[in-house]
Amino acid sequence: MEVIQVFDRPASQVFYTVAGRLLFIQTLNPELRSLIELLFAGWQLTPVSLPDRSPDIRISFFCGDRQPDIPDTLNQFEIAGGGRCYAGDGELYLVLQQSLVHLKETEPVAVDVWFAELPGPNEPLPATLASFAVCAALRRFGMFDIHSAGVVEPHGGRGVLIVGRSGSGKSTLALQLALAEWPYLSDDELLLSLVEAQVEARGFRNFFAVSNGARVKHCFEPDIALGLKRVSQASPGLVLFVSLNGGSESVVRKLTQAETMMRLLRACPWATYDTSIADGNLEVLSALARQANAFVLSAGRDLLQPGYAAELLSGLN
Repeated sequence: MEVIQVFDRPASQVFYTVAGRLLFIQTLNPELRSLIELLFAGWQLTPVSLPDRSPDIRISFFCGDRQPDIPDTLNQFEIAGGGRCYAGDGELYLVLQQSLVHLKETEPVAVDVWFAELPGPNEPLPATLASFAVCAALRRFGMFDIHSAGVVEPHGGRGVLIVGRSGSGKSTLALQLALAEWPYLSDDELLLSLVEAQVEARGFRNFFAVSNGARVKHCFEPDIALGLKRVSQASPGLVLFVSLNGGSESVVRKLTQAETMMRLLRACPWATYDTSIADGNLEVLSALARQANAFVLSAGRDLLQPGYAAELLSGLN
């Protein structure tokens, strides 16, 4: 992800490029603008020169403004975290904690984000809504988000996806592998796309959030804090569906292609919820199920032993 800042325009207007797509973000509320800029600074952004073309995506942030009415003709469903989505007719709405995201399939793709009130600096809501806005827009251009860490096997360059819910041990396992000199993509979220008939994964944020056993997570950038190697993209050859077993030993079970596809669908609910892009999303997940070997990893404390995780994963084929 690359940022293009326009220095001769108001500070509320910034351009970004994401995998070749140009994104324009704007907000008029100074306090909200600072919060959004701080959030985006946690992603892989690099200032470059003035863009020479129109944006593919426009995202606007509002605070305290009147939110639009949601048409009652749209399909609706609940999502994790207590939110509700409405989809249909080239539009997508997300309602969460009295805030709203509205995507409209225009040119450029337009996404408006309304906060009911100014969020506090440590509240998770801004990250949730901003991430949803960016990912929902990128899905219109063939880039599909998955809740997964990503690393690369140093010998052979095989990409490894570590798929799991929050608290499943994704970040801890990714960190153990990075410490064993496995280049990393991300510890939490990836973007999947088809490139010349092969699935490609790229990282979405540049910091790790690792739990030390308490509820508070420690956030840091491994390449800066520890000198570890980060890469921008990789071709997945191995997918792990990870969970913690609370025991001392890890257990691994290989999955069939059909089992892999079913687990990928559960990990990527927008492949069915977001009907406008469902066909493209399902195509990428199906290609991934064919391209990569997949395993269930019931993770034990042995993975915390230096070098053991790298040894275990290197033997999976």
